[in-house]
Amino acid sequence: MAESEVGGQQQQEAPEQQFATQRIYIKDLSFESPLSPAGFTKEWKPSISVDLNTKSNKIDDNNVEVVLTITITAKQEEEAAFLVEVQQAGIFFIKGIEGPELGRVLGSVCPSILFPYAREAIDGIVVKGSFPALMMAPVNFDALYEQALAQKSEEQATH
Repeated sequence: MAESEVGGQQQQEAPEQQFATQRIYIKDLSFESPLSPAGFTKEWKPSISVDLNTKSNKIDDNNVEVVLTITITAKQEEEAAFLVEVQQAGIFFIKGIEGPELGRVLGSVCPSILFPYAREAIDGIVVKGSFPALMMAPVNFDALYEQALAQKSEEQATH
């Protein structure tokens, strides 16, 4: 931390916080349509399940890769009509952000930036698979992050 002297007293200044998106990219994308072509002859009334996950990897002192993984399974009469999984990744420049604040940036802010790209990739691949468009609803990553913190703290309290 930087120190400065004001009025004869020494004060500590917090380091300047910096955050920037460096790059956004698809790390992995897969699509399976195990019921085709027979599945296209049935009325389309799927049950859809969505699974979200995030992870982060430190690249160097100031750059972190965050990966948002979204897996969607569409079942038609209990059989998988399609399965799509995308790993939408980004490299983020992060400086002067530490501790719980860094956790929030990596667990909420970065996934919120990545989500629209992942949603577009999923919709595009589903349509190219000859299924109706699948526009995912927005996700509140702040709420998911808070839930994960509460669950982690609850698990630590019981152990």
